[in-house]
Amino acid sequence: MVNGDERTASEDGKGRLELQTWSDLPLELLELILSNLTFEDNVRASVVCKRWHKVAISVRVMNQSPWLMYIPKSGCLYEFYDPSERKILSLELPELRGCRVCYTKQGWLLLYRRRNHLVFFFNPFTRETINLPSYELAYEIMAFSCAPTSTNCVVFSIKHVHPTVVAISTCHPGASEWTIVNHRNRLPFVSSIWDKPVFCSGLFYCLSLTGWLGVYDPGRRYWKVLAVPPPRCPENFFVKNWWKGKFMTEHNGDLLVVYTSQNKNPMIYKLYRSELAWKEMESLRGVTIFASFLSSLSGANLPGIMRNSVYFSKFRFFGKRCISYSFDDCRYYPRKQQYDWGEQPPFENIWIEPPRHALSSI
Repeated sequence: MVNGDERTASEDGKGRLELQTWSDLPLELLELILSNLTFEDNVRASVVCKRWHKVAISVRVMNQSPWLMYIPKSGCLYEFYDPSERKILSLELPELRGCRVCYTKQGWLLLYRRRNHLVFFFNPFTRETINLPSYELAYEIMAFSCAPTSTNCVVFSIKHVHPTVVAISTCHPGASEWTIVNHRNRLPFVSSIWDKPVFCSGLFYCLSLTGWLGVYDPGRRYWKVLAVPPPRCPENFFVKNWWKGKFMTEHNGDLLVVYTSQNKNPMIYKLYRSELAWKEMESLRGVTIFASFLSSLSGANLPGIMRNSVYFSKFRFFGKRCISYSFDDCRYYPRKQQYDWGEQPPFENIWIEPPRHALSSI
């Protein structure tokens, strides 16, 4: 038998439980939940109440925008443009004198000095250098898989010897020499300095001059030209632009290609591996692509950067605005900034990933 005092205590406890809401979650549990949300869901959760807003902001992960590195024709003064802050940083880099920039990834540059055939990595933010064996390059069609400080780093170079034969060269930090192997293709493949390889899900992908896709597995040392027809050139595109003004990158395991034309808006395609087909995308689904001929990058959740856009390797108005194209608005920013990207100088700049808070730390 329950007496009156016990009944009252039980009812009060039940009432207190019923009055509890999601905003009363323990702090540790709330932080755990919100830290596992995507950026978009984190933003939505932050408007639930003041307490959730404070916790959501504290665990929100914001990525660093790439910088556009301008390569001088002479001298050693390099400019780095931050499109999110719209600021320019200048650095003297005498280590790069007489070098050709070939590729960039995770803040590292891959460089080639023709005079002595020196190939090396250089980090412009830490000034660290990692040398590779000397190698004479005919074309700077190169890429690497990850930072050279990793034991998994593989350097990859390709050139066509014949439309049905390519020479693939590979190396890694600490190696004493390059490995060079000729591979035969069942489908024609003509490499182009305009199309840089991309490392994605353990494989190097390469676009030929005419848009055919080759793939190299560095673990198996296996090369193949995939039976994936290039995206068909629309009637309103000039054929020359279609082959020349294209940029390939990857994002979270997806292979993406941006095709450009001077007289039309850019078009973007995603590779569907299971179907062996490129399909046009009407939206980048929140991703931003940073396109340059030496290498292109992608990112999401970037402060001060337009989502669902392509940022090209040129800025206007004395560094106040980087030229970009928004797929949401179907227009260039600033207006009337359409260029024949296939005719732009390919070796004057490159996107590079800086360390966090680089402007304040350098």
